[in-house]
Amino acid sequence: MLSRLLQPEIQSLIEERQLGILKEILLDWTPADIAELLIDLSEKERVIIFRLLSKELAADTFEYMDFDTQMELLKSMGREESAVILNEMDPDDRTALFEELPSAAAKQLIQLLSNEERRIAVTLLGYPENSVGRLMTPDYIAIKPSYTIQQTLDYIREHGKNKETLNIVYVIDDKGKLIDDIKIKEFLLAPLDQVVADLMDENFVALHVYDDQETAVEAFKKYDRVALPVVDRAGILIGIVTIDDVFDVAEEEVTEDIQKQAAVEALDEPYSSIPLLSMIKKRAGWLAILFLGEMFTASAMAFFEDEIAKAVILALFVPLIISSGGNSGSQAATLVVRAMALGEVTIKDWFFVIKRELITGLTLGSILAVIGFFRIFVWQMASHIYGEYWLYVAITVSISLVGVVIWGTLMGSMLPFILKKLGFDPASSSAPFVATLVDVTGLVIYFSVAIITLSGKLL
Repeated sequence: MLSRLLQPEIQSLIEERQLGILKEILLDWTPADIAELLIDLSEKERVIIFRLLSKELAADTFEYMDFDTQMELLKSMGREESAVILNEMDPDDRTALFEELPSAAAKQLIQLLSNEERRIAVTLLGYPENSVGRLMTPDYIAIKPSYTIQQTLDYIREHGKNKETLNIVYVIDDKGKLIDDIKIKEFLLAPLDQVVADLMDENFVALHVYDDQETAVEAFKKYDRVALPVVDRAGILIGIVTIDDVFDVAEEEVTEDIQKQAAVEALDEPYSSIPLLSMIKKRAGWLAILFLGEMFTASAMAFFEDEIAKAVILALFVPLIISSGGNSGSQAATLVVRAMALGEVTIKDWFFVIKRELITGLTLGSILAVIGFFRIFVWQMASHIYGEYWLYVAITVSISLVGVVIWGTLMGSMLPFILKKLGFDPASSSAPFVATLVDVTGLVIYFSVAIITLSGKLL
């Protein structure tokens, strides 16, 4: 917000070449505000301002930019300037940048790194995609249990400047194996001659380097940490994951789930920048599947063609019946998928969910049945539109609504469990997909009830 308010003044200083004044102003800005300013400026102005920043501030600012802006800036700068930025970036943020690039482009940028930073970058990129190894950074503080508090504080002062976080200090043995993590406040409050071993309780939580990134998200939720250590199969401490990176993963997961719930493949790119053809491809597959599914609805209508011909009035309520089933199914699917994502229910809870949704479906169906009956009654009293058998039509619609809503809630709530059991993402049980499935069965329920209640009358 600050950057947007001052943008005209900043542009004026650039045009007047008051770069010294501009540099002094930017010293008081946070990297996030500078990044926001740069995104809104032209490419030429962006490079001018970026070159005014110190290498540390430039690297911090670069990390707050979106991928497209980062690439434009790197292309606008020379190899030496790009090398400075890439070497100063936090390893985890740099890995995220390289992940988005084609392999050839990533290799070119990796060559700009120093030997040590190149080794770190190659190591992190060597871990499987979407693993914790891709999220971690080797910038942490680790000490030995034999250190005194004084030695620990001196070590932190000497080596802590460029570390990702100082909130947690990790304790390792002579082989590098993680044996504890201790909050910094414990060191600040302890006597200086006390040894680290006296503060240890060996009660810590660690992530495995090959864990899925979703595991990291769940661990941060459960243990309420700002950082978690990462170990290899031997328990050796090799890095840490911080909460800012986990927030990014969580946001991506939620975005992906929302897109799948709308019967769209995960876009993998921002909506504003994804090519139109790619977005069409992402949407066309599911849309075609749903269209084919709706063909079964037409087939169901054709199957009951004789009943519709004898009692055309039944066709008036088809949209009401199938939409009620689809809506109730979509509600149930959305709630269950979200509950599964939050860990509130697991696949073992399917019977609990089915009992709950059975009662819910019966209640919701009854509410809609009463509304539907009342609607038919009012219209009949006002215009006699439904004829002498209006009461039987009202009963047919009401009973059908109860049945369709119960079926919709059961289908919507159970489909995520079925998909999970088969190894698919439960979020794929999208609202349109559930609605399409319920449409066909809803028609069968409706006309089956109609045949029973209206036989010998309209049928």
